[in-house]
Amino acid sequence: MSDKLKVGILGGTGMVGQRFISLLENHPWFEVTTIAASPRSAGKKYSECVEGRWKMDTPIPDAVKDIVVKNVNEVESVAAEVDFVFSAVDMTKDEIKAIEEAYAKTETPVVSNNSAHRWTPDVPMVVPEINPEHFEVIKYQKERLGTKCGFIAVKPNCSIQSYAPVLNAWRKFSPYEAVVSTYQAISGAGKTFNDWPEMNGNIIPYIGGEEEKSEKEPLRIWGKIENKVIVPADDIKITSQCIRVPILNGHTATVFVKMHEKPTKEELIKAMTEFKGLPQELDLPSAPKQFIQYLEEDNRPQVQLDVNYEKGMGISIGRLREDSIYDWKFVGLSHNTVRGAAGGAILCAELLKAQGYIEKK
Repeated sequence: MSDKLKVGILGGTGMVGQRFISLLENHPWFEVTTIAASPRSAGKKYSECVEGRWKMDTPIPDAVKDIVVKNVNEVESVAAEVDFVFSAVDMTKDEIKAIEEAYAKTETPVVSNNSAHRWTPDVPMVVPEINPEHFEVIKYQKERLGTKCGFIAVKPNCSIQSYAPVLNAWRKFSPYEAVVSTYQAISGAGKTFNDWPEMNGNIIPYIGGEEEKSEKEPLRIWGKIENKVIVPADDIKITSQCIRVPILNGHTATVFVKMHEKPTKEELIKAMTEFKGLPQELDLPSAPKQFIQYLEEDNRPQVQLDVNYEKGMGISIGRLREDSIYDWKFVGLSHNTVRGAAGGAILCAELLKAQGYIEKK
């Protein structure tokens, strides 16, 4: 019998669910043994459910093709087969909150890509390199849920991944104001150009709810645990615009920053490129060796050249220069469905396992 932890994917037929399944192929610690989706997919083999709508550029892993998809709403049945689950379900926020708590109450840890619980005060929202200490709030969440092993942990929104790690690396220079514009790929909406042909040659200057996430979620990541909940930071203000652009994978951000300190360009680059966290120290399977790379060329980062840096788990930065109104400006790029979605959640699960939060049932 395998020593790997048995993993369930909730919402395994959608784009993020497919990304989870492709990234977990041959994972050294985790094995996908159960896939759950909507009732209309239940009872069919996984390969049948995604036939004609497999969105990854690699084939469906052989190990999951014949898995019979379960009804995600049959919580006890799904939970009985797994050690923990990744959640990528497509439901309303209230439905997601309810079903993730239901899984947690079966003593099944839930590592979620969804936004529903990102502002639940005792649910950690973690970028593993930045705020792993927020996992400590899980003990208080378990008190509320009445569980011994079950809990919910989430990763933040894909749109913040291309700039929040940089601002975090610069915290010692006291950034206090940032203006951010994100240029977001269509896969962030779970679509390809086949699904969304009107995005060819098009830009849409609105993505519902995205600007609020881009402005507020970094503050929660930089917050502290007080009185059994996470209290967001208040020492930096961020304003943003989020635009959908005709790119399949890769969110780009342009960022203007004001700082209380006055570092040199060399100091800023050094702080970025040397920044690392627990995933690197523990050499976790999905951790990038170098989290943030700086590219000197004026025309970088580019989606076609740089989106897959560190297998999509790294951040690429370029065009750092002084600004005439703000102190500094730069361009960032991250892979929105790898670091920004499934890959970021997998890295969270690896750290949770390494710290003893996720174990075999």
